[in-house]
Amino acid sequence: MGGVQAEREDKDRVSLELTEEILQSMEVGMTFRDYSGRISSMDFHRASSYLVTASDDESIRLYDVASATCLKTINSKKYGVDLVSFTSHPTTVIYSSKNGWDESLRLLSLHDNKYLRYFKGHHDRVVSLSLCPRNECFISGSLDRTVLLWDQRAEKCQGLLRVQGRPATAYDDPGLVFAIAFGGCVRMFDARKYEKGPFDIFSVGGDVSDANVVKFSNDGRLMLLTTTDGHIYVLDSFRGTLLSTFNVKPTSSKSTLEASFSPEGMFVMSGSGDGSVYAWSVRSGKEVASWVSTDTEPPVIKWAPGSLMFATGSSELSFWVPDLSKLGAYVGRK
Repeated sequence: MGGVQAEREDKDRVSLELTEEILQSMEVGMTFRDYSGRISSMDFHRASSYLVTASDDESIRLYDVASATCLKTINSKKYGVDLVSFTSHPTTVIYSSKNGWDESLRLLSLHDNKYLRYFKGHHDRVVSLSLCPRNECFISGSLDRTVLLWDQRAEKCQGLLRVQGRPATAYDDPGLVFAIAFGGCVRMFDARKYEKGPFDIFSVGGDVSDANVVKFSNDGRLMLLTTTDGHIYVLDSFRGTLLSTFNVKPTSSKSTLEASFSPEGMFVMSGSGDGSVYAWSVRSGKEVASWVSTDTEPPVIKWAPGSLMFATGSSELSFWVPDLSKLGAYVGRK
């Protein structure tokens, strides 16, 4: 009997983690406004309270979310900075440049501002960067119509896949599978046998506009794809069936439409071409919340791992948390 009771309590705990009511109550708890350009990318470290941002003002900034402080600002004036991702180490990042003349990726220690390695191979802007959560591998997709596979310990790429369009790339959480999206399809690869080509190809309802981002939910069962036409598709990542399509205002060609699964995969959050943020229930397909903005470009949006918090990046960085005063009656009812 104890086991059933424990299981019930566990279910209650999970249901309290993120509900529509909690999501609807979320508002900005902290904002950093000292950027002089738009935030182009950000990433939460998987196992620490650190967040890193990349901005058009050519800065990389490291934040401690727990204390809501900016720990470090590093300028990359020579190369510019576009995409940034943490490695497994909380003060080491890989980033892509934005200067248009050197498309190398760089492994940078934020601790002492030292370049540990350069990854040379792309001949046009890198538009997708995905690090394997379980080992030192990563993949990068470029407008040069290649996806390169890398090992952080080696300067030369370990593999090359050619694509017909702007590629979006993502690893699943165990790092066994990666996806490459372009031209209205998502191609699924076995990370250990990628040279054999995709083991599955999923079509996404005839939308052949440029892919922006592709992502897996934390449990690996779902994936999402966004396109420049303002569509967000949620797919079953095993069967490829299209579960939901959400629509926002299309983005300009220079913007990226970013969407994010909530930590347990129940909700999808996305920016929009009108600068607003929207949230939908994966199960019902209905919009459950929206936060209007006067901005004209979609914000970057990321959920903090295992936390009731997400961050948005536009010309400023905002941390969003539940407003407990709005939840008083709801929590009391529980």
